[in-house]
Amino acid sequence: MNVAALVAAVTDAWAADPDSDVVWAGDHEGRRGVRMRQTVRDYTTVWFEVGDRTLGIEAYVLPAPPFNREEVYRQCLARNAGTRRIRFALDRDGDIVLVGRVAREEVTEGELELMLGEVYAMVEVAFRPFVHAAFSRENKG
Repeated sequence: MNVAALVAAVTDAWAADPDSDVVWAGDHEGRRGVRMRQTVRDYTTVWFEVGDRTLGIEAYVLPAPPFNREEVYRQCLARNAGTRRIRFALDRDGDIVLVGRVAREEVTEGELELMLGEVYAMVEVAFRPFVHAAFSRENKG
């Protein structure tokens, strides 16, 4: 099975499983997306993009911090130290996103589940501290 077909089959299975927190899977602008329920916010949309050599993953986390940017960025870097597949990054607008890449030959159903699980866990742990720092007018340092 090619990587794009595997990603489609696995994400469709997640969305079809009533015990899964994935509520939607579909294609948009050349990428495959899923929406998963979270406890710290309603949903996180995760995008998979099959490239020539890698499978990329991206999830939007938070808009560019209006306050305490240095503290939010420090938190991002500190949290990146404990991850394997997924990292916090800034997109071209300065928004905080999660990104990752896996070589195409490493993509399996299990690897897709681990990637999605890591996104879920990172959002669950980091979202509230990021929001608190980014939208608090208090100077954190």
